[in-house]
Amino acid sequence: MVSAPDTLDREEGYAKGLRNRHVQMIAMGGAIGVGLFLGAGGRMAQSGPALVVSYALCGIAAFFVMRALGELVLYRPVAGSFVEYSREFIGPWAGFAAGWLYFLNWAGSGIAEITAAGIYIGKWFPDFPQWVTALICLAVLLAVNLLSVKLFGELEFWFAVIKVLAIVTFLFVGLALVVTGAEVGGTTAGPHNLVDHGGFTPNGLPVVLMSMQGVMFAYASMEMAGIAAGETKDPAKVMPRAINGVVWRIAVFYIGSVLLLAMVLPWTSYSGEQSPFVTVFSSIGIPWAGDVMNFVVLTAALSSCNSGLYATGRILRSLGQRGEAPAFTERMNARQAPFGAVLFTGAVFLIGVLLNYVVPKDAFDIATSIASLGVIATWAALLIAQTRLRKRAERGELTRPSYRMPGSPYTNWIVVAFLLLIVVLAAFSDELAVRASFYAVPVVVLALFVGWRLVGRSRSSIAEERAGQSEA
Repeated sequence: MVSAPDTLDREEGYAKGLRNRHVQMIAMGGAIGVGLFLGAGGRMAQSGPALVVSYALCGIAAFFVMRALGELVLYRPVAGSFVEYSREFIGPWAGFAAGWLYFLNWAGSGIAEITAAGIYIGKWFPDFPQWVTALICLAVLLAVNLLSVKLFGELEFWFAVIKVLAIVTFLFVGLALVVTGAEVGGTTAGPHNLVDHGGFTPNGLPVVLMSMQGVMFAYASMEMAGIAAGETKDPAKVMPRAINGVVWRIAVFYIGSVLLLAMVLPWTSYSGEQSPFVTVFSSIGIPWAGDVMNFVVLTAALSSCNSGLYATGRILRSLGQRGEAPAFTERMNARQAPFGAVLFTGAVFLIGVLLNYVVPKDAFDIATSIASLGVIATWAALLIAQTRLRKRAERGELTRPSYRMPGSPYTNWIVVAFLLLIVVLAAFSDELAVRASFYAVPVVVLALFVGWRLVGRSRSSIAEERAGQSEA
């Protein structure tokens, strides 16, 4: 039996400052964002009540991805997470590709979130320049990520608490409205809204299937629990509980919320210009609902950006240690935070805020849609890596953890096929931004191929240097 491979001391220097409550909320905080608070309204207006099917299918896929991640994490907790698992079980090139695709995802998402934060604050202070508020938010989040992982964990914990409380409140209110058949916005709440007003699929099943890319993007960041494993005390005990907790909570919050949204009001009441939760609360005569939900959505944006800085910091440092990212990205500060990688990501976010003045809205939407490719690639890499771990365990090369991926390897390949289907379906979407993500695939693949070639020399130099140190 062989031991786990050399990780190049990838965990060295990290503070073990995260507890179970931090890890659960980090994953939940990243996954529960504007994709639900804002995006669900526009997707409901396009797909109708059948949107709940898209959320259910993507939720099932997310469940298996999280279980695959859990088995990998229990095999070897490491801050580089799926980058290291891709490298070990698929190949060095896979680790390189997974890392940069994940960075692509968070670069696009972070730019959108930090810009959105400026817009949300502008609702209360319309005369205050949007770029100033965006910069202030970015500066605060950078400071948090550079000070300590414990501070990050606490901030993300409370960010997530606010969002979870908002959703739980809606679940109770929405359920009460449906059970009592209350009058909401001139209509009666109830299950009949699922089939009235044009049927369950008023615009056809193809539109529902097309919505899955956006829904999948809304589920993204659940995998952050794996990234946090390298800075978690007693991961063997904490991670299974955290992953199981995240899975069922996300299922209830996402699928439950969308189902209630479809029953409380007709699907025609929603739009992409307003949070569906604001739509519901405004319809039952709560005048201050807009301000409350604006605060919640602002929290969601800041939480997602905060998580992005954290995640990319660890992933870029992992790449930097291999010579696959700029050398300064592997530097740690005195507070045990990867300041080089965090500042690199912050610079990209800053460029995005500045470019938002000159880039038209369609182009900005295209950038964030393309970023979703990183999510799908990351999840596929985790599923494939788990199948390789299973094969090695069968050959007696390693010990498979007791916390395992259910139905492997069949469930792995079914979910991978499902993810590929989402990418292919994007080519048939009516939205330019979604179609662009499909046609960007060969461009991204070519960029990764060229990048892998270019870092070859750097990788060789680092390998020779470490070999020399070993001989010494």
